[in-house]
Amino acid sequence: MSNWKPGGRFEWLRLRARIQADIRDFFAARGVTEVSTPLLTTCGVTEAQIHSLELAGGAGFLRTSPEYFHKRLLAAGFGDLYELGPVMRAAEHGRLHRPEFTLLEWYRLGLDWEQLARETLDLIEHCSARVGQRWTSKLVAWQALFIDTLGFDPLSLAENEGAEQKLMAMTSDLPSDCDRVMRLDYLMATQIQPGLPHDQLTVIHHYPADLAALAELEPRDPRLARRFEVFAGSVELANGYQELRDPQEQAQRFERDNRRRRALGLRSMPVDHALLAALTHGLPPCSGVALGFDRLMMVLTGARELSEVVAFG
Repeated sequence: MSNWKPGGRFEWLRLRARIQADIRDFFAARGVTEVSTPLLTTCGVTEAQIHSLELAGGAGFLRTSPEYFHKRLLAAGFGDLYELGPVMRAAEHGRLHRPEFTLLEWYRLGLDWEQLARETLDLIEHCSARVGQRWTSKLVAWQALFIDTLGFDPLSLAENEGAEQKLMAMTSDLPSDCDRVMRLDYLMATQIQPGLPHDQLTVIHHYPADLAALAELEPRDPRLARRFEVFAGSVELANGYQELRDPQEQAQRFERDNRRRRALGLRSMPVDHALLAALTHGLPPCSGVALGFDRLMMVLTGARELSEVVAFG
C-alpha cells in the first residue's frame, strides 16, 4: 500500500495528548470520575439526523454516543462522570465530519443547563491556555438569533403565514420533502453559524421543542427546550441538555422520532428499554454535554480539517 503513513501532523498529535491530560486534570479538580462504557449497543439512536452503524448478523450497533450508558450509571447512583473516547456515525464525511471521531461527554448532578454551559466554556478556555488562545464569550437565545439575523420569528411559523413563506423562500434550494425542522437547521448552518465572531465562544440556548432530543422542555415556554450548543467562532463544538428525566415523555419522543424517520424514508430504530428502565428507577436532576474533541483540536491548532489532528484520517 502506498498510503500506509499516518496523516496527522506529529506536533499536533503530541499536543493532542497534552490536551487530553489537561481535560483529565480539569475534571479531577472538580471530582468528576472518568468512566469507560461499551462501544457496542443493542440499539442505535432514533434521531433522524444521526445514522447508526449496524453490525452484520444482528449483533447490534456501534455507539454514536455513550449517553444512554452514562444515564444508567447516574440512575444507579454513580455520581458525576465523564468519558473521552471514540464514537461512530454513518454518513459523516467532510472537513468537519468523520465516521469515527473522539467525543468528550460528561454529566453533572444538580447543575442546570446554564451552569453546565459555563463549565463548558471554562473547559475550552482551560485547554486553550496551553496554546495561548483567548476568547470572549456570549450567551444568546436561538429564537433571538433568527429574529436579529434573518428577520423572522421561527417559533411563530405555525400561526404566521408570512414567516412560513419566508422560511420556504429562504430554503428554496432544498428538496420539497424537507420538513420545517430540516429547513431551520439548514438556515442555522448556512446563514447564522458562518457569521458568528471568529474570536468568540458563543452559547446558543433554548432550541425549539422539536429539536429537544433528550432535553427537558422549558416550563415557562414549552415551545422551547433546555438545550444549548457551544460554537468556537463558526465551528460547533458542543451540544448539551438539562436532561429529560420522565420515562413516559422519553418513550413518546422515541416514537415521535421513529415516525419522523419513516416519513423521511428512513428505517425505524429499536428503542433502548434499558434507558427507559433507568429513567423509571429515577435519574437524578442533572445536565450533560458532548464535545467533539477532534474539532476542539482543529480550533486550537488552526487546522483546516479533522484529518490533520488525528493519527489516521
